[in-house]
Amino acid sequence: MKNLLSAIVALVALHASGVCLATGLATCDSGPQETWQPQSKLEKQLTDKGWQVRRIKIDGGCYEVYAINEKGERVEAYFHPQTLEPVPTKKE
Repeated sequence: MKNLLSAIVALVALHASGVCLATGLATCDSGPQETWQPQSKLEKQLTDKGWQVRRIKIDGGCYEVYAINEKGERVEAYFHPQTLEPVPTKKE
């Protein structure tokens, strides 16, 4: 029973830190969220380039974007939330 309780506490701690939610494809040293640019600004920047943005979410401290690019290709791309610059990913 004690081991089960310890495992639950560890799982909750990992989940609260965001570690469980990150895919590991990209990470950003992004600082506090108060310093981030709004997701709407990134969406406008991408739509101005001809992208059709489907979803933007936070992953690994980066903005993760699911979209159709200007060539009609489905993309999953990461952007730094302070600079909105593309972030290289680690392919699995």
